[in-house]
Amino acid sequence: MRALQHPDVEDLRLPTVLSALADPVRLRIVAELARSGGIVCGDFDVPVSMSTLSHHLKVLREAGVLRVTPQGSYRKHELRRDEMERRFPGVLDSITSAIEAP
Repeated sequence: MRALQHPDVEDLRLPTVLSALADPVRLRIVAELARSGGIVCGDFDVPVSMSTLSHHLKVLREAGVLRVTPQGSYRKHELRRDEMERRFPGVLDSITSAIEAP
């Protein structure tokens, strides 16, 4: 399994993060990650094909919103909460709270 690149926290840009979060499927992914703490790729509950899910996960990873770590033959996806909080205080928490609000 090849290693994936994650941007350094200093390189994260707010317009890139907000653009990544502008898609409803990606917001749903972020909400699931916020509730669960981490999900293996095949366990997401989103109404898209695996190839489309992979694309959405790549956009979020490249924007710096999530981190992907190997877990045996799978990859676990987690929000980069602490890093995002250091770079953009309150942004991710505000977004995840708004997603979960009725």
